[in-house]
Amino acid sequence: MPSSTSKPTRIAVLADSDTRWKWGALTAARIAPGPSMEAAERDDAQLGFELSGFLLRGRATPTARQLAEVGVTADSLREVTSVEFLRAMAEEEYDVLVLALVGGGVQAMLHGLKHAWRDRTSRPVVVTGYVGVVYEKLADGLLLRHGADLVLANSRQDAERFRSVYEGVGADAASVTEVALPFLGGETYAGEHEPCTVVFAVQPSVPDNRRDRVYLLDRLIRHARLHPEREVLLKLRSRPGEHTTHIEELPYQKLVQRLDPPDNFRLVYGNMGEVLDRTDLLVTISSTAALESLHRRIPTAVLTDLGIREVLGNHHFVGSGCLASWDQLDAGHRPVPDEEWVARQGVAVDGTYATAFDAARQRIAELLAQPGGLAPLAPYYTPATAPGYQPGILARHHLGPDGSPLPGAPAHDKEPGPVRQIVRRAARGAYRHGVQRVAPVIRRMGEL
Repeated sequence: MPSSTSKPTRIAVLADSDTRWKWGALTAARIAPGPSMEAAERDDAQLGFELSGFLLRGRATPTARQLAEVGVTADSLREVTSVEFLRAMAEEEYDVLVLALVGGGVQAMLHGLKHAWRDRTSRPVVVTGYVGVVYEKLADGLLLRHGADLVLANSRQDAERFRSVYEGVGADAASVTEVALPFLGGETYAGEHEPCTVVFAVQPSVPDNRRDRVYLLDRLIRHARLHPEREVLLKLRSRPGEHTTHIEELPYQKLVQRLDPPDNFRLVYGNMGEVLDRTDLLVTISSTAALESLHRRIPTAVLTDLGIREVLGNHHFVGSGCLASWDQLDAGHRPVPDEEWVARQGVAVDGTYATAFDAARQRIAELLAQPGGLAPLAPYYTPATAPGYQPGILARHHLGPDGSPLPGAPAHDKEPGPVRQIVRRAARGAYRHGVQRVAPVIRRMGEL
């Protein structure tokens, strides 16, 4: 890895949504050499590396507002197809590549990169991982990510589970590297604000039906009426028309229009860290925001009103001490987190967060200094190990089973002209409208 006196480290991040861009960009800042750790936490600081951002074209491509919320500014940023990205990786030189994608996207890029770098004597260190809590599809998601040089685990518990899965199928587990969530930080909670502020952090896909969402919204509004001296905030992930990692078919913005909330209730957007600066009680179903809140020692409640169920993700918080119902919260209950549980989740309330990424940085430095360069990428899934699964995943990204672009793949040797850019934007808008608006209506009609 380049020293502070040589040229800056070049890091590329490929992301497919606003949440994964946030994770990828902040992870890059955490694992880069030099002053990047401090720079990641100061908006006015200069990063100690060059960050190139690539946004995978699709329904969830983040907007300018969503990108700005992250607080890490890329030196360059462009929207690409999978094949366009692979061409850029074949032509440009980077030290580190962070794949901030869903599992299938990581798998496709690993094979595509292996093909793109087949004639190169050197290549970047490839890093991937998870945006937050891993509470479903553990084996599926992990094996799709196998083959990266570093598979980041956000906690000690995840690191142990990841290694167990890899070793259980006979795959190399050396890539698993324990870190923490890259967006933890902020001032430790120092006591109740004036006014006392209760924040409900929503999730785009949980719960997934109108009845449960209306129930949660009604209970939040009821809490605001019961406590007129408090400020009650509904923290939303995206503004109308924006898309996130998960499709939100029933936005709270629309549901609240049919209700009559009191004056001390309002909707808020923006950076979660800034909202937590004034939070006295964070309430959620199972959002990663709970871990951000616990990191600051803010009172945090994970709701049990809809049950403790895998489909909701709140089962992950069993043993945390944070599970509570709205009835309990209305009566003044404040959950007390279990310190041992919190420590196993990568929530470093003991002050060790500053060193949480040291192992990853050291591993990257060792790989970049390896004599003769790095060996070709070797994913667990291949046409030989998963012939009925792997080719289909790659085909979705217009790649053949060996990672080579399929005939007719959407890639271009030059940037599209003004007319094509307009057509692309219109087509993408129509596609997103279909996914977000038309498809849910058709599904609901089919359930009648």
